[in-house]
Amino acid sequence: MDIKLLKFTCNIQAAIGIGAMIVFVAMVLVAGIAASVLVNTSSNLENQALKSGQETITEVSTGIAVEEIEGHKNGDTIDELAINIRPRAGSQSIDLSETVVEISDSSTKNFLVYSSTGFTDSDAINGDLFLLSSFDGTATQFRLVVLEDADGSCESDNPVINTGDHVVICIDVANALGALSTNTDIFGNIISEEGLGAPFGFRVPGLGGDTLYELY
Repeated sequence: MDIKLLKFTCNIQAAIGIGAMIVFVAMVLVAGIAASVLVNTSSNLENQALKSGQETITEVSTGIAVEEIEGHKNGDTIDELAINIRPRAGSQSIDLSETVVEISDSSTKNFLVYSSTGFTDSDAINGDLFLLSSFDGTATQFRLVVLEDADGSCESDNPVINTGDHVVICIDVANALGALSTNTDIFGNIISEEGLGAPFGFRVPGLGGDTLYELY
C-alpha cells in the first residue's frame, strides 16, 4: 500500500476515534448533569414533603379545647363569662398573647385580644372566681386566670400553655357585647396562632335566683 494512503487512512481512523471519544465524554457529562438535576429535584421534593407533613400534623393536632363556659348573673342578665380552656391532646405550646377570641350575639361581633392587666395566678385565687379583677375587662380585651400550670409556662408577659395546663379566659361580656338576657344566642371561636380554632356556642337559659350558670 502506498505510504501516503496508509497515513491518510490512519488519520481518518484517529479522527473517528477522537470524535467517538468526544461524543462519549459529552454523553457522560450530560448524563452526570441530568443525574445531578434529578438528585437535587428529589431532595427538594423530599424536603417539601417533610415540611408539608409536619405542618399538617401541627395544623391537625395543635389547638385549644373549650372545657366549659360559666356565666355570672348581675341583676337579670349575664355580665361576665369564664371560658375554661386547655391545649388539645398532643398539641404544641400555644401563646395566648397571640390568640384572638371572636364572640357574637347575632347582631354584634367583637374580637378580643389578650391583656396582661388583671392576670391571676393559681396561688392568688381566693374565694369567688368572679370577684377577681380579671373580669374587669374592656370591650376589646380578655384576661386570664391560671388554674393549673405545673411548669410555670403561663406568665402575665408570656402566657404560654402546654400539656396539662388549664386556664380561664375572662370576658367582661357586658362591655364586649352588652349584658346577655335570657334566650340570647352566643357564637364564638378561640383562634390560636397555629392549629385548629375552638368554636363554641350557647343560648342563655332562663335566669332565676342563682348567681352562676353553666352555659357550655
